Amino acid sequence: MTVQRRFKRMLIEVRDRLHLLHMGEMEIWDGADLALLREGLFRLIDGEDCDSIVIDMRYVKYIPSGFFGMLFDWQEKCGTRFALTPPQPNVQRMLWFRQFFKLNGDGLYEMQREATESLIPTESTPEPCLSSQTA
Repeated sequence: MTVQRRFKRMLIEVRDRLHLLHMGEMEIWDGADLALLREGLFRLIDGEDCDSIVIDMRYVKYIPSGFFGMLFDWQEKCGTRFALTPPQPNVQRMLWFRQFFKLNGDGLYEMQREATESLIPTESTPEPCLSSQTA
């Protein structure tokens, strides 16, 4: 059974113990959206002891740099499990996403506790030329 409720601009769907947060069809999240999400997460995690949260990212093309760090902090401090609906390609190319999210069998990207992608380059890249030009 699915229960829906609203928290400010967010729609929260609850299925068993899984909470799905919808921020709407916004393509660009700004600092105010991140603050709203932080407040909603605080209510769910601290106030309702929610331990599994999915964030709807289907429409999002740009997010504030602190988004992934915020999720990582909640995961480390409280043990909350996070997953994302498949985000737009711009988000999927972000370093944090590539390192810490893995596609699961349900079609969601689960946040991992350890990096899943190495930062070490696989190809050698030439050193940039830093010599000055003379006239």
